[in-house]
Amino acid sequence: QVQLVESGGGLVQAGGSLRLSCAASGRHFSWLTMGWFRQAPGKEREFVAGISWTGDTSFNADSVKGRFTISRDNVASTVYLQMTNLRFEDTAIYYCATTNREQIDTNWKLWYIWGQGTQVTVSS
Repeated sequence: QVQLVESGGGLVQAGGSLRLSCAASGRHFSWLTMGWFRQAPGKEREFVAGISWTGDTSFNADSVKGRFTISRDNVASTVYLQMTNLRFEDTAIYYCATTNREQIDTNWKLWYIWGQGTQVTVSS
């Protein structure tokens, strides 16, 4: 069973940057599709970015295109989310997740292993 642990969240001013990390333990990380999601208070969890097991395919939600980049290091069993030009509306708990499906689904209900989340707060 894969376990996921996020880190790198914090408080940052609008326009600033953060890099989130998600370290995976367990076997077969390099075979897994990985994703980042976020959930703001009172809102449903939403897709942020996803990346295929090879790293060749990735895409972002429209709300973060041009600002966030997902990447992975299969040797280190870690997936990253580089966030730049942060906005107040990016404030949320950020979760990494994995799915047993090859495709990158934007529906969070199709992802089955989750980390505990890391808080990102952007001050305006």
